[in-house]
Amino acid sequence: MKRILLFMATNIAILLVISIVGSLLGLDATLTQQGINYSALLAWSALFGFGGSFISLLMSKWMAKRMMGAQVIEQPRNDAEQFLFNTVGNQAKVAGISMPEVAIFDSPQPNAFATGARRDAALVAVSTGLLRSMDRDEVEAVLGHEISHIANGDMVTLTLIQGVLNTFVFFLARVVGFAIDRALSGDRDRGVGFGYFIGVMLAQVLFGMVASVIVMWFSRQREFRADAGGAQLAGRGKMIAALEKLKNPRTEDEMPEQLAAFGISGGRTSRLGEMLMSHPPIEKRIEALKRGGSNA
Repeated sequence: MKRILLFMATNIAILLVISIVGSLLGLDATLTQQGINYSALLAWSALFGFGGSFISLLMSKWMAKRMMGAQVIEQPRNDAEQFLFNTVGNQAKVAGISMPEVAIFDSPQPNAFATGARRDAALVAVSTGLLRSMDRDEVEAVLGHEISHIANGDMVTLTLIQGVLNTFVFFLARVVGFAIDRALSGDRDRGVGFGYFIGVMLAQVLFGMVASVIVMWFSRQREFRADAGGAQLAGRGKMIAALEKLKNPRTEDEMPEQLAAFGISGGRTSRLGEMLMSHPPIEKRIEALKRGGSNA
């Protein structure tokens, strides 16, 4: 589940940089010189919105490796690495994708993630805690879950959804900023003032939070599908057993907060409840598997 929060954190940072650079280069002033040019603003919003999202996607695998210290298995050195390598290879073949890179990262928390810009150039990583706490049947199910994320094209789907939302966040924030500036300035004839830039930044944060809720909802639906895919690749009983093992981890999650949503376990529950969770509660995931559905 590390996929989602890392992607979103990168996306937000890129959007903020783009917004600041655009303001410094006079883009906002140009778009609002004679009142808002809505067509031009929408075009620029789409360019920046999808641009930021796709840059996040292209950087996802590199950032995941660096932030988690994931060590790619070039040549298996022991039975555990050989098992991971062979299992991922076999599941990738069944799922119809190219062999992903396989990596291990050091963490006592049982977790795993898959990321990458393309189905045929992905990365699957598991934690040392997962290898220690789960038997091979359960690890096989977790790997099937992550392979299913790749096969389902979940990163590209998320990128397109995020690109659309970025576009509207960028567009609506500037419309709100323009309205605030006109209200504060007494409807000046041309250009914008300080109120515009403050309004844009505040509106962008607010609309960005709303967009995050939508992205999290889509993420939760993709998790049900990945669980169903893991059940097909490894067996429903193994998938349920792996999720049961994740319900009560014995160690504190040491995964960086911005990466927590990319792991199989989903990280901590948000105070705002399930609406802001990137993963459904494990109980609901187990229930969906027992019913034989995916909820997606």
